[in-house]
Amino acid sequence: MPADLIDRDRARQIRSWLEDRTSLLVELLERLVHLESPSDNKTALDRCAAELARQWRRLGCSVQIVRQRQAGNHLLARLPGSTRGRPILLLGHYDTVHPLGTLGRAPFRLEHGRARGPGALDMKGGWVIALGAVAALRALHLSPKRSLLVLATSDEETGSHSSRRLIERLAGRSAAVLVLEPAAAGGALKTARKGTGEIELTVHGRAAHAGLHPERGVNAIHELALQIGRILRLNNPRRGVTVNAGVIEGGTRPNVIPERARAVLDFRVARLADARALERQLARLRPILPGARLEVRGGLNRPPMERAQSRALFAHARRLGTLLGLELEEASVGGGSDGNFTAALGVPTLDGLGAVGDGAHTLEEYVQVRSLPERAALLALLLAGPLPVR
Repeated sequence: MPADLIDRDRARQIRSWLEDRTSLLVELLERLVHLESPSDNKTALDRCAAELARQWRRLGCSVQIVRQRQAGNHLLARLPGSTRGRPILLLGHYDTVHPLGTLGRAPFRLEHGRARGPGALDMKGGWVIALGAVAALRALHLSPKRSLLVLATSDEETGSHSSRRLIERLAGRSAAVLVLEPAAAGGALKTARKGTGEIELTVHGRAAHAGLHPERGVNAIHELALQIGRILRLNNPRRGVTVNAGVIEGGTRPNVIPERARAVLDFRVARLADARALERQLARLRPILPGARLEVRGGLNRPPMERAQSRALFAHARRLGTLLGLELEEASVGGGSDGNFTAALGVPTLDGLGAVGDGAHTLEEYVQVRSLPERAALLALLLAGPLPVR
């Protein structure tokens, strides 16, 4: 729908309503940040999920807690819309990379227009924006054009192992997916993400005394070093293919020829075809030293989010942004999100609708406070009108 069919005065009214409540948005962000939710602490995760459930119920949503034995519980909220048709899925996670107790070293604080705290940017700010957008629509007596599904997951930071099936099932019956992950630099929306994968390469050699009988041994570390040198040649930055050896293990003592060594490799690709080609190349690795043996395990975890699934949604969001005085840009980023899964299904997906800031995954993480009402207004406009979706 062209932006000029959206009432400019109504857009400004939504933004003004939210800007008048910036302090409330910051208070909500502080509440969520104080509910520390590291991916590996189920008790803390479930406590944070319960607060998110309470917030969505306050806005008239029906809420289902999707209970998990090992991971934290996932949360699914539903809000009826004004027309029939496939729903829009608002997607994000509430787990963080910060261990329990990080608040003691990096407490929530406001400094020079920035809200700092562990998980503030990635991505509790996104939940503040989503809740603010729906609150604005309700206060101004506007209904979302389509019904909404809201999925908050507990394990995105560790690979989405317990949530992937649920994400894909909900996305498969949705018209579009709007992902509440943080914006790219400068507030850009994310229209492409690299796919991510992990390979474990284990080398089996033969132990021997390094001084008395070195010729009887097969040095697994030497073999692994040679293999890594070979693997480095698979990098192709021009096509967006990167391979990184991030973990190395091997050996027992300096005077023993090691019989085992192991590397864990991270790889990133911009295109699904490149992922499959890289997996084949890694699977075809063969030993270089006589007597060595290789094991290769793993593969692609998150398929790439290719721009084709985001193009129309971004153009629409950019037009809506002009009604709010925002000049939105797009970006392709190297990190993955749960939007990778939904885009790979062919579902229109737009990512990076969350807060603007910097320092994700560090103690210097922050959100630009002024971005909270701005992004909430943008999301409200996306929800209030028709989208270029299936």
